[in-house]
Amino acid sequence: MGTRQIEFQIAADPPPRLDKALSRDVPAEENLSRTRLAKLIDEGAVLIDGTEARDPKAKVAEGASVTITVAEAEDSHIGPEDIPLEIVFEDADLIVINKPAGMVVHPAPGSPNGTLVNALLHHCGNDLSGVGGVKRPGIVHRIDKETSGLLVVAKSDAAHHGLAAQFEVHTVERYYRAICYGVPDANDPRLRGVKGVSFEPGNIMRLTTQLARHKTDRQRQAVLFHGGRHAVTRARVVETFGAPAGLALVECWLETGRTHQIRVHMAHAGHGLVGDPVYGGKRKLAAKAFSVTTAEAVRAFPRQALHAAVLGFEHPVTGENLRFEAGLPEDMENLIEQLRTPLT
Repeated sequence: MGTRQIEFQIAADPPPRLDKALSRDVPAEENLSRTRLAKLIDEGAVLIDGTEARDPKAKVAEGASVTITVAEAEDSHIGPEDIPLEIVFEDADLIVINKPAGMVVHPAPGSPNGTLVNALLHHCGNDLSGVGGVKRPGIVHRIDKETSGLLVVAKSDAAHHGLAAQFEVHTVERYYRAICYGVPDANDPRLRGVKGVSFEPGNIMRLTTQLARHKTDRQRQAVLFHGGRHAVTRARVVETFGAPAGLALVECWLETGRTHQIRVHMAHAGHGLVGDPVYGGKRKLAAKAFSVTTAEAVRAFPRQALHAAVLGFEHPVTGENLRFEAGLPEDMENLIEQLRTPLT
């Protein structure tokens, strides 16, 4: 595997730590994050005035000569696959995809190929500058296999760490559309008795709990109030269906982003998503709420009716504010049209 050398000088008024000084002054086009630089220091790949520097906390003087030896990015062990992608936005640092339902984001033992990562490796080819020293797309968030919608992926190390930082502090804007059982309403006395559920002005349901992997079913997440990870979801009703209303199209947005968060939170509130095979999406509808045809369409919907509709963030390299929207996929649109069909 080849290497290349990066040479530059420390500019005026350097930060007190070597890793911070390198992060500030390394040429931007090298796409080396502070995390990557710290690893290179640890590996002995950084020379200051010709002397190996191993302490990321060491001081460095203005004008010091820096030489960093960087291994060329390795090819990923994951194979590229020619799979069509709906690309919403792409530049040198990142790519935004409208993922179809049924596609896994990252290869795993049960899904070794046919994933979004396989498709991106084929699409991006040599445009991947390397994330952590490997030519691979940087996955900073995921949506479930059977959830459709928007996903941002990093193509460079700098973008990967910049995006990850935004997700960590919850500044990324993420709105979902879902079809749920029942209609969340502040006037519902049942909901007033559900721990973790409250309502904000505008009839916005707020769900605040802890989430952790279920003790006995490792494929599920469980609501907790002690331990686990803090999770906050908000939801508002967009449209109701049925007479009396038996289903609702809701808009959900995330303050945090945990595995299955919307699905498990909505189920906890008694408003599980239509088609959700894990959290009870095959509930019985009120006999007179819908026609037989409509009720069968709901029962037969093959996946959780959940779509990542809006994604907004600050571009991690240019600083530009980006916001993307993806309309509902055909299967959810068709179900909604059926739900709007009047009883005859």
